[in-house]
Amino acid sequence: MPGSSIPIHKFTSSSEVVFFTGAGISSESGISTFRDPEGYWAKHDPMQLASRQGFKADPQLVLSWYGDRRESIRGSFPNAGHLAITNFQKLFPHSVVITQNVDGLHFEAGNERVIELHGNIHRHKCLECGTSIKLDEAQARTLNFCTCGGSVRPDVIWFGERLSMEILNQAHAAIESCDLFFSIGTSTQIYPAAQLPFDAQRHGAYVIEINPDLTPLSSQVDLSIRELAGTALPKLYEEFYAGLS
Repeated sequence: MPGSSIPIHKFTSSSEVVFFTGAGISSESGISTFRDPEGYWAKHDPMQLASRQGFKADPQLVLSWYGDRRESIRGSFPNAGHLAITNFQKLFPHSVVITQNVDGLHFEAGNERVIELHGNIHRHKCLECGTSIKLDEAQARTLNFCTCGGSVRPDVIWFGERLSMEILNQAHAAIESCDLFFSIGTSTQIYPAAQLPFDAQRHGAYVIEINPDLTPLSSQVDLSIRELAGTALPKLYEEFYAGLS
């Protein structure tokens, strides 16, 4: 975005950068979000399909629904926003992606050092002991059991569950030392993740928001860009590339 007011001269290849992403970047790849009028929760009861209680009441319903979501995701591909982050990470080797998304598209795009706050829909774990369990897709659609006797479930955060403290600590460590923070396609309303950009700014980072909609963060950041990630990030990359060359 040529002509923007970003103080690029303040950053070098040694600067630490965080890319914080939400559902908006995935929606550009055709993946449904949860809270929009046509999203998942407009058609389904979240407590029935995304809670421990719902899983225990009807595990086959939950497993089939997650199988359908995975099938839908496999038909989607990283978009220009994901790919721009890959390019950014070549400019800034000390960069981290912190995502609220569970679709795995950051990995498909070649993004590195990805912290998944809410898990990954393609992985599975024991409901009771938390052990990671490898399943093929056919197995994942039926009820399996861990060696401890617990049921195997998708490795995602459900309603009523806390985020992993280990994962949260990794995210907080990244923002405490970052120089540049991008908030991309996130409503900044779901806590504790929503606190991260505010904490990054408090620690001295230059914060850029990319979102076509206004959010609670918009009035607080150093630069708020009302565009989709796939439009804004490639232009920002070109600006940083020119400024650091």
